[in-house]
Parts: sequence; structure tokens; C-alpha cells
Amino acid sequence: MLKIAVLLSGSGRTLDNFHERIQVGSLHAGIQVVISNVRDALGLQKAERYGYPAFHAVGNEGINTILQDYSIDIICLAGFLKLYEPPPKLARSVVNIHPSLIPAFCGDGFYGSRVHRAVKARGCLVSGCTVHFASEVYDEGPIIVQKCVQLAYDDTVESIAGKVFGAECEAFPEALNLVNEKGPDFFWERVQV
Repeated sequence: MLKIAVLLSGSGRTLDNFHERIQVGSLHAGIQVVISNVRDALGLQKAERYGYPAFHAVGNEGINTILQDYSIDIICLAGFLKLYEPPPKLARSVVNIHPSLIPAFCGDGFYGSRVHRAVKARGCLVSGCTVHFASEVYDEGPIIVQKCVQLAYDDTVESIAGKVFGAECEAFPEALNLVNEKGPDFFWERVQV
């Protein structure tokens, strides 16, 4: 079972998904701590309701100071909107989800609805999400899982976002289970990044 830390900046929808799947046994992980860089993030309130230790911290140093008190295998960036630099011992243990099929519509400045607006503007007929290990460069770490969604000509930015989030709810837990099964090194060693 993976011991995970969840970093978030917003509503905690991914935290909800993790919690529900842990409860039913389909995600083989345990949430050790939840940290947000936004003091009043709804995700922190949810974490407290679920019974997880929940903290506000600004900056990598503050986050990493909190993490020192917990036994962590994987740090999950669950809607965390800052470039995160982990402590050296966890440098290859940070997992992120991105709302596009990397390498399309990714990198600095591409997050949330900005991605879906760009997909819509380009007239794409597929989109999706990518769960990947994070590195010091936005969206360039090894890919763990990708899920594709079909788009219609009349999809709106909001309907694209809804389809992609549905895929994210499947992809992130699947990716964590794969990391639990194969270990992080498998993914880092299989690609050239």
C-alpha cells in the first residue's frame, strides 16, 4: 500500500476521488497528510472532515518541513498550481495529473480551463488526461497512464472539462496502483526525459 501526501490548491475533487476509492478498496493507498498552498482551500476542509492531517503551507520549504513528520512514498499533486520541488529523497516520487494528452497542450501556463480552451480553439476531436511523474520542468516527467476522451463538434469548454475530469477520476487511481505494483524506478527507467 502506498503512503501518499496530497498537495492541492482548490476544491479537493481529486481528494474526494482518492478517499472514496480507498474506502471501497480499489485504490491501494493511504493518505498520510494533505497540504494546501491556499489557506482557505475547500480541499483542506474536506481533508479535516475525512480525518486526514491537513495543513496550509506556502512554498516548498514550508511543505517539505511538514512532510518530514510523515512516512511518505508518493506525493500527489492534485490540482496543485505551483511548481513543486520535493526533498531530495522524494525527488522521483512526485506524481501529477494534467488535463491533456501530453505532449499536447502542456507546459508552463497550461492548466485547468486554459487547457480546455486551447483544445476547443484548435478544434480537437479527442482530449484526455495524463498522469505522470513530475520533474523540475512542467509536464516533462515520465508518463504513467493516459486516458483519451472523444469530443464532439459542439462541445463547450465546460463539457470538455467534464469529460476530461471523468477520465482523471479513473486515471489517477489506476496510475497510483501501477506505481504501487511496479515502483517509481520502472517508469523513470523506461523513458528518456
